[in-house]
Amino acid sequence: MKKQLIMEKALELFAKQGFEATSVQQITEHCGISKGAFYLSFKSKDELILALIDHFLNQMIIDIDYTVTNSNKDKLLYQFYYTVFHTSYQHADFARLLMKEQSHSFNNEFMLKIHYYDRLLSNTILVMLDQLYGEKVSETKYDLMYCVKGFMNTYSQLFFFYNLPLDFEILAESLVEKTNLLALNTTVPFISEELTQVFNRPINEEVTKEQIIEVLGQKMEEMDDSTEKESLLLLKEQLVEPTYSSVIIRGLVENIRNHPHCKWISFLLRRYYGF
Repeated sequence: MKKQLIMEKALELFAKQGFEATSVQQITEHCGISKGAFYLSFKSKDELILALIDHFLNQMIIDIDYTVTNSNKDKLLYQFYYTVFHTSYQHADFARLLMKEQSHSFNNEFMLKIHYYDRLLSNTILVMLDQLYGEKVSETKYDLMYCVKGFMNTYSQLFFFYNLPLDFEILAESLVEKTNLLALNTTVPFISEELTQVFNRPINEEVTKEQIIEVLGQKMEEMDDSTEKESLLLLKEQLVEPTYSSVIIRGLVENIRNHPHCKWISFLLRRYYGF
């Protein structure tokens, strides 16, 4: 598909030259398309960059959220860390570019988008901590959540910037041990729920039924006939006129979860239906 081609080719240029130094003209030449074809897919280079940010951060949030929702409690923390670093490694080139560029290239719209995904991640971690520790961390979970995010950011730099060979299994086990020690022994938290409200700018995180229906329609237009496309059609019909049981809806969402063009919509649907 043309959008996907433009994103892939643009990312190659951004990785070599940075966001600011890469022009739309260079992108179109690298893609072998006209400027008109580019502007049919993206209104501007900024919109293209936003689409790339969405693509990368969507994958990470979706994979982490699915792991937290579907892992057994005794393996939850290990699976969480393993998924974080495995997914980050798969997208290391773009993550490295994003971390390098965002401090001086991004305007307020870009930062709001990154903050939006950061808040989704924070909420998922808080859900995980409640599942793992319950009342034991009722006074410290917000502080612990920032510690978990600190582990994620710091250890990710080992392969973002130093290209060190990492054993994800040992890394996950090590961070499970550290997290358990903090969760069970911290008595003087610094971050409180009230303080997180100061950190977080108000961002509308709710996605309406109408918006989900619109995204479903867009995805169906992008896909060839398949089981996944049929599932999208049935899910769209369900939103317009509910008739299926929760078991059938869950099965339809599971049908599309691993399709590369459906991961984000599966995430939105699972949030909408509460599973």
